[in-house]
Amino acid sequence: MTDTVSSTTELDAMSIMDILAALPHRYPMLMIDRIVDIKGDDSAVGIKNVTFNEPIFQGHFPNNPIFPGVLILEGMAQTAGAIVIKYDATENSNKSIVMLLGIDNARFRKPAGPGDTIEYHISKLHRRRTVGRYKAEAKVNGNIIAEAELTAMIVEATE
Repeated sequence: MTDTVSSTTELDAMSIMDILAALPHRYPMLMIDRIVDIKGDDSAVGIKNVTFNEPIFQGHFPNNPIFPGVLILEGMAQTAGAIVIKYDATENSNKSIVMLLGIDNARFRKPAGPGDTIEYHISKLHRRRTVGRYKAEAKVNGNIIAEAELTAMIVEATE
C-alpha cells in the first residue's frame, strides 16, 4: 500500500514516500521516518524510530549505544526542510533543496538510544523568501533531549 502526496498546503502528515519525494537524503543519512501535525510551513513534528540496527551503533559506543547529537540536529533540519519543500511545491514547480546555513543555541539534555522514538518539534520563527529560521526541539517520551535554532536557505536543485 502506498500513500499519495496531497497537492494542498494544508498537509497533516507526510509518509516515508512523501519524505523521499521532498528530500534528496537516502539511507543511511535519512533521519526521519514520517512527519505529522503539519501546519503549512509553520510547524510540524518529525518522527524517528531509533533501532539497534542503525549502522552508527557499530562504532558510537557499542557497549552503550547513544544516538549521536549531530544526527539529532540533522533530523531537526530534515523535518524543517521537508515541510518547506512540500509547502513550496504547491506554489512552485521548480525542484528545490534546503541547505543548512546555521545552528544556534544547540543544547543536548539527555541521550537517545535503541528503542526510543524521537519527535522533532519544529516551529518557524521567520522566513523571508528563500531564508528561514526555525526553533527545534527533540523529545523522547515528552521530555526534551535536545534543542536548537536552525537557519536554512532554499536553493534550486541541480539534477
